[in-house]
Formats: sequence, C-alpha cells, structure tokens
Amino acid sequence: MILKYFGFFILFSAFTSISYAQNDTIIKVPKFKPPVVKTFLGDVQNGAQVTADQGKHLIGLPLDIRDDKNNSYAIDTYQFLYKQKSYSLNDETGKRDVNFSITSARLDSASLPKVWVENIRRQLQPDEQLYFFDIVVKDKEGRRFFAPELKIIIKQ
Repeated sequence: MILKYFGFFILFSAFTSISYAQNDTIIKVPKFKPPVVKTFLGDVQNGAQVTADQGKHLIGLPLDIRDDKNNSYAIDTYQFLYKQKSYSLNDETGKRDVNFSITSARLDSASLPKVWVENIRRQLQPDEQLYFFDIVVKDKEGRRFFAPELKIIIKQ
C-alpha cells in the first residue's frame, strides 16, 4: 500500500516538473557596436582646465554627446559630482586647512537642475571639479550605450 502511494507521488512529481519546464526557444539578437562618441559641455572636453568665470558659464550649458559625423545622441542618465573646496580652522596650529566635500546626483536630463546651477555659480572657486560620469545615451533606435566621462578642473 505504501509502495503504491509512493509510486503515485513519484509519477505526480514527474508530471508536475515537466509541465513547468522552460521553453528552449533561443532568440538571436544582432550584435551592436556602439559608435565612437565624445562628450562636450559647451566646447569643452574631458580633462579641461578652465577659470572660475568660464566654469560658471559652462555649468549652465547642457551636456552634449556627438560622434565624428556630428550626430547628436539623446542622454538617458548620467551622474554628476561636484568636488567643492572649503576651509576649516585647525585648533592646534591656528591655521586654515583646505577641505573638499563631494555632492553628487543621478540625473536624466542634459542640463543640470536650476538650483544646482545657481548654487555652483555662487560658490565656484579654483581647485574644484565638475565631473560627469556613467553617461548612458540612446541612439535613434533606442539602443543604450556609455559615453565617455567629462571632468573639468577649475584652475587659478
């Protein structure tokens, strides 16, 4: 009797596992080779060193991704980091120490939010950095790919 129920249990388990088996259909997706693109903020590219006045102008401009044929690509998302310089008083020496703080956000429009632009313009100074990274863009067919980062250093 136990053997009979055990047999039904095994048979039921086998049919249940067969009914939930995955479909072995393979869908081939054509390979996509992303175009070679460059990242611009105004006419500035990665590694640029600009004055604080130039930086104040650039921060209000939209991020632009272009290929060698001057085709523009829509921005999906990117991260922006602002490395801000500040000062603190060292209690032991009585001198001012230079400190840096980082503020960042993940954004999905080519331009920075107005409040970010206004705050950065008000306090931008030498040795600070504006850094756009993890830039994801879309081509006309909606395929996503990464664009190069853009780091701008504010010089004296």
